[in-house]
Amino acid sequence: MKILLADDHALFREGMRHVLAQLDENVEIVEAGDCAQTLAAIGAQADFTLVLLDLDMPGEGGFAALDTLSEQHAALPIVVLSGSEERKDMRRALDSGAMGFIPKSATAPVMLSALRLVLAGGVYVPPALLGGNTGEVAKSAPELTPRQLEVLDKMTEGKPNKIIAAELGLTEATVKAHVTAVLKTLNVTNRTQAVRAGERARPKTGNR
Repeated sequence: MKILLADDHALFREGMRHVLAQLDENVEIVEAGDCAQTLAAIGAQADFTLVLLDLDMPGEGGFAALDTLSEQHAALPIVVLSGSEERKDMRRALDSGAMGFIPKSATAPVMLSALRLVLAGGVYVPPALLGGNTGEVAKSAPELTPRQLEVLDKMTEGKPNKIIAAELGLTEATVKAHVTAVLKTLNVTNRTQAVRAGERARPKTGNR
């Protein structure tokens, strides 16, 4: 298992090394201290299992790096590790293709549970985004992010990923990542099930 740990604080990276060592006895950790180093590392090494990305790093910015990685490496799981606990940042990260958002205030057991969920193909949604106040791992969200709802709407119309990408101004790889996230979040295995389950995940907006 090979993990890219991207954070500009050396002390935090050192602490995370001890946490990540519990994921696998043969875990290999590559460190990056800014966005440029992060993109360069992934461009030079194609065998990463997981990327842990801080949003507040020197350079072009964590969200810009996340957008780039999601588009160019859609199959690579990216988890945001951030000091922010703002719901808007959590939603934006998940909308941009992150497979999880872990606040840095989370305990080591919560971090490990969240990372294991993502490595198993799931999506980690922090309890704060769901309105909860516990440290338990949220394995599925009762509501989708705004971008995921847009993709689900297009899925409901029976449109393939290529058409969805064109209509939403996204790359086909990004749409594929969102479709995967929708299926995981709704705990279904195909598009038909997603469309049926989607109504239960939509925000209630009165008469609809």
